[in-house]
Amino acid sequence: MKEFELKAQAWLDGDFDEATKMEVLKLRNNDPAGLEDAFYKNLEFGTGGLRGIMGVGTNRMNKYTVGMATQGLANYILSHCEGDDLKVVISYDSRNNSREFAKITSDVLSANGIHVYIFDNIRPTPEMSYAVRLKGAVAGVMITASHNPKEYNGYKVSWSDGGQVTSPQDKEIVAEVAKITDPSMVKFTSDTHCGEVEIMGKEVDELYLNDLLSLSLSPEVCAKHSDIKFVYTPLHGCGVRLVPEILSRKGFKNVIHVPDQDVSDGNFPTVVSPNPEEPAALKMAIDKANETGADIVIGTDPDADRMGIAVRDNDGKIVLFNGNQTASILTYYILTRWKELGKLTEGKYVVKTIVTTELITDICKTFGVPVYNVLTGFKYIAEVVKAKQAEGGEFICGGEESYGFNVGEFVRDKDAQVSVMMVAEAAAWAAEQGLTLYQLMQRIYSEVGYRKEGLVSVVRKGVSGAQEIQQMMADLRNDPPKELCGSPVTKVVDYLEPEKTGQPKSNVLQFFDEAGDVVSVRPSGTEPKIKFYFGAKGNDADAKIGMLKDQFCK
Repeated sequence: MKEFELKAQAWLDGDFDEATKMEVLKLRNNDPAGLEDAFYKNLEFGTGGLRGIMGVGTNRMNKYTVGMATQGLANYILSHCEGDDLKVVISYDSRNNSREFAKITSDVLSANGIHVYIFDNIRPTPEMSYAVRLKGAVAGVMITASHNPKEYNGYKVSWSDGGQVTSPQDKEIVAEVAKITDPSMVKFTSDTHCGEVEIMGKEVDELYLNDLLSLSLSPEVCAKHSDIKFVYTPLHGCGVRLVPEILSRKGFKNVIHVPDQDVSDGNFPTVVSPNPEEPAALKMAIDKANETGADIVIGTDPDADRMGIAVRDNDGKIVLFNGNQTASILTYYILTRWKELGKLTEGKYVVKTIVTTELITDICKTFGVPVYNVLTGFKYIAEVVKAKQAEGGEFICGGEESYGFNVGEFVRDKDAQVSVMMVAEAAAWAAEQGLTLYQLMQRIYSEVGYRKEGLVSVVRKGVSGAQEIQQMMADLRNDPPKELCGSPVTKVVDYLEPEKTGQPKSNVLQFFDEAGDVVSVRPSGTEPKIKFYFGAKGNDADAKIGMLKDQFCK
């Protein structure tokens, strides 16, 4: 027998439920390739937790792999955290099996004597982050696969500050989970001391919403322009619970829904992918905007931590903003209002990821506000917030090009709820000046300088593909480009050299030229692809993006 066949046989012989065994038999009899894929390796618990296709097998998201991950997390908490009442917060999104996986997570933690707070229904990832600190928990677990297709689910761990786990906890938790090699090692039910399980609901919603609303900067203009028309879609996810509510409490009266997409459904029946980064995901909302004459389209992903928007251009056509543009317009609006309100005192700062537009850096310079660059991933933004808070600093806002943004310190992750509120505020503030959001973006380009971004993902599958990607990075290190679009390269940053970058070690390269252009290159950590991020500056930026793509992605 091959190794995957031995693993499958162990599931047939082991203490697994009958439904699971029947599924294994069905695969073995009817789908040998599927059986191999389900058992050829163990689903890896990485620094971001678990994420994978749902189904039976060691390489799938199921109640056994979720239970094993939770037992490892419980073991880490019990051995590294002090106190007689260790608490963990659990939330889940609308994906198939999310409720069941959350219940299993709760059962295992409780069976290990850990006090559990679990939401009574679907809630967004940022509210889980908020609840961690609200309840004084040592950790939080969110059952979600973010914007992945319907076949996937995931298990994301946050630490006591509400931010996703970072070093050293991330690797230490991974090590503990790796020690759980069989479901028999999991306490699925309690035999002795059982931790209390408390249900959370509207009372936490109220606290969360009230704190986010306290970040409002322009209540008067929101009241004056409360008739702005928005179309909002949660793309079958968590956002339906709180996004319309926060807009309503801000006084906006014309929030138009896409009824078919208000349905919380893990099959995501109206979209191929529930990802607001993809234009197709917002098609129904854009159609609704054209039907109703709405000004702005907003969509959130299934766990409501990311947001995409579309606005009307100068010809009245709905056009999509990318994540860089949305983050830039929000940063500009927030800093402008902070300055007008006299809040831009010493110690205030902005954070962005290294692959996010340098337009944010340019904007911050005009306001005299420091901006910190971190590696890709919002957990690194949260890490800066935690460190700066200890020094007396205050986080204003921050974002990443992949449609994540946050405002204030209540949540230590990207937050679509507060981002939607700020987009609506920015729209009202722009309207007070006779501008649309599209025209506000044009004003920013006029005042600060035009920048254009582009992203190319080159897919290389299999072992040979992985080797090819590795060789691409080696070639760029050994022979870096001398110029970008005819402008001399003035700086090369290699994030494999943490002593030089001040960042955790990461396989990322950046090239900066004299004209202000930048190219970032990094292999994906979760998919067989290498990503090229292009940023061009100047009136000819659009043309330069094309030239950069030709230079690096022939």
